[in-house]
Amino acid sequence: MFYGKHVNAQPRVRVPPEESEDSCLSDSAGSDEEYVTKTGDEESCSESDRGSSDEENVVKPDLMALKEASHERIKREEEKEHYDKHHDFMTGERSTQAKKTSSQKRVQKTGTKSYFTCQQCEKSFTHKGNFQVHMRIHTGEKPYTCQQCGKSFNQQGSFNIHMRRHTGQGLFTCRHCGKSFGGKGNLKVHMRIHTGESPFVCHQCGKSFRHKGSFNVHMRIHTGEKPYICQQCGKSFNQHGSLIIHMRHHTGQGLFTCQQCGKSFRHKGNLKVHMRIHTGEKPYTCQQCGKSFNQQGSLIIHMRRHTGQGLFTCQQCGKSFGGKGNLKVHMRIHTGEKPYTCQQCGESFTQKASLTVHMRRHTGECPFACQQCGKSFIGKGSIKVHMRIHTGECPFTCQQCGKSFMLKKTLNRHMKVHTGEKPALCVGTALNGN
Repeated sequence: MFYGKHVNAQPRVRVPPEESEDSCLSDSAGSDEEYVTKTGDEESCSESDRGSSDEENVVKPDLMALKEASHERIKREEEKEHYDKHHDFMTGERSTQAKKTSSQKRVQKTGTKSYFTCQQCEKSFTHKGNFQVHMRIHTGEKPYTCQQCGKSFNQQGSFNIHMRRHTGQGLFTCRHCGKSFGGKGNLKVHMRIHTGESPFVCHQCGKSFRHKGSFNVHMRIHTGEKPYICQQCGKSFNQHGSLIIHMRHHTGQGLFTCQQCGKSFRHKGNLKVHMRIHTGEKPYTCQQCGKSFNQQGSLIIHMRRHTGQGLFTCQQCGKSFGGKGNLKVHMRIHTGEKPYTCQQCGESFTQKASLTVHMRRHTGECPFACQQCGKSFIGKGSIKVHMRIHTGECPFTCQQCGKSFMLKKTLNRHMKVHTGEKPALCVGTALNGN
């Protein structure tokens, strides 16, 4: 038979130091070591939990007193827990369990989940490493550089995939077109070109995308988010590439300059399109009427005339336009608005391009030169008309007699022959009776 004391058979409870003393083990009175109690789970005791004596004293309190003290202790812990949760909410610290010792003031790692939030776009990360990699998007840092071609990357994984292009090892090849990729994911995305798959659909406008990145960028159109900010002028952009191109205005580096007229562009593609003005190249041709354009966007807008879809119609005269911007410019004819004014002579224009051409009269610049006779012109339209002299082209044809003309105004003058309308005479001619 066991003759243990009845009080020891009860489960031990934690007792606040001001009510009774717990059984503590201490190495020395002045030590900073943690005091440990064996009441249920092991807990760390603060220095205030020590007794006034350095001796190990075991107190056998009354059972009722222990219960009352336990209730008060639990009540205080619940109040403290409520305060801690409220404090975490107010300060924005997302911590489920963070205890600090009085000596080290250290956050417990067990059960703790910290979040690292980007101050520029407010994206959050659970790992500091991911947060640091993300910040390179905003800073433009690319610490991993290929020693063979000089291309840089902001992630080591991207660098490793790139290196496969040089080594030829581990490449993933498309069976349809033979193009190779450093990553399997890149091949998967590429295959959507052949399959036509666009799995990322915008629920606001219905537009679909092959790439998730393109979808994310598109969504910023609806949200208005522009997370990439120029540190020099404060202008914001919804794409990192747009910020990089914009920075060339401040630095003057990386601009692409036309060797014929000296005009500079931030993007190589824009220079390529611009050069078609000088060369006369028009690679985009309408299959219905044969008209050609130097930009694909111009062809798309032109096609609306044939399909009748997406046209913008003037409410005053009924004229339709393929682009909203064209309608906006057209409306200035009715309103009389001329927002572009020459600073030298004060003449105003409805279009910016008209002002640009006009300014060349003051500067003497003639950037459009005829390749056959060398004659130069200030405007693209002027050289276009001039070229008809060499080609013999007469695009304006009379629908009644079939006669053709180089200029539209010449056709208009000719039409008066059929309508019977007399051309306007100058005052001197009328008085002389001629």
